[in-house]
Amino acid sequence: MLNPEFWSGKRVFVTGHTGFKGSWLCMWLNHLGAKVSGFALAPPTQPSLFEIGRVADIAASHIGDVRDLAALEPVIAAAQPEIVIHMAAQSLVRYSYNNPVETFGTNVMVTVNLLDAVRRVPGVRAVVMVTSDKCYHNEEWVWGYRENSRLGGDDPYSASKGCAELAVHAYLKSFYSSDEPSTAIASARAGNVIGGGDWAADRLVPDIIRSLLQNEPTLIRKPQATRPWQHVLEPLHGYLMLAERLYADGRDFSSGWNFGPPEESERTVGWIIEKLYEIWDVNFDWVKDPDPGPPESTFLKLDASKARAMLGWRPKLDLVTTLQWIVDWTRHYAANDDMRQVTVDSIDEFMAIRPPS
Repeated sequence: MLNPEFWSGKRVFVTGHTGFKGSWLCMWLNHLGAKVSGFALAPPTQPSLFEIGRVADIAASHIGDVRDLAALEPVIAAAQPEIVIHMAAQSLVRYSYNNPVETFGTNVMVTVNLLDAVRRVPGVRAVVMVTSDKCYHNEEWVWGYRENSRLGGDDPYSASKGCAELAVHAYLKSFYSSDEPSTAIASARAGNVIGGGDWAADRLVPDIIRSLLQNEPTLIRKPQATRPWQHVLEPLHGYLMLAERLYADGRDFSSGWNFGPPEESERTVGWIIEKLYEIWDVNFDWVKDPDPGPPESTFLKLDASKARAMLGWRPKLDLVTTLQWIVDWTRHYAANDDMRQVTVDSIDEFMAIRPPS
């Protein structure tokens, strides 16, 4: 379980803090009493959770491109973090086909820049480098990928995430494997993360939510594709637990880690949309998109046995509850409620849940 007392007063530096996951993380860290600094591009969507959650009021926010090492270094040096959580990324598969150079530049060189900048900041004890479940070369297996599975990918996004993992490994072995410096680094790989406040283009659940808010059917490309769906708080919980162990136990935990949902949360795209329609209570059907788009994997699954055994991390929310939370959050948003308070209330509710044994 997460240790809330650990985070009180800790200096934490987050890249990608203006994004969906980054905004949830900053609000959680602030709620725990951490001193949060962030570096990222401007919010990638309108609306954005960063803005409606007023994240800039609770974190020292710096807008810039993490690909620019000269811009990143003075910011992270001034922040003097004890813990770094790297989440800045280009995270869309379809976008990567149209923008491969940007995708590789963002997902690979941002990783390199962050790791290189950390080398020159004394006092950094723990670094969590967030990549993706798509860092694994997809064999379309029915069983989950483990942390020692083959890395790689056939599309620019997946390949860039495999490259990012190789960069983390190279820096770990080349610069962080001796007794000094004392920085411990690990990579974290999560499945399809969903939750309230995600307005990314060309992503299933945001597409569905947009259509429901507009009271119109959703276009669906691949209803039979299966993904390991999980609420955004599940992997964030894992990242925080991993950071605690890196801080306390050093390089004993410096390796790759999967944070994936239980098998019953691995559902098809068609199942997700039908369940969201049911919870929202609409009386129309979704529509099959005649444009299938570029190739994407049909089946993805993560084996999170290592995190369960060594960190004590376990998912807390079943998939139906996750979808209900998304609908509830969205209805608060539609009612113009205080979305930072709504989000923090969700965090409190999540923290109070005891995970199944």
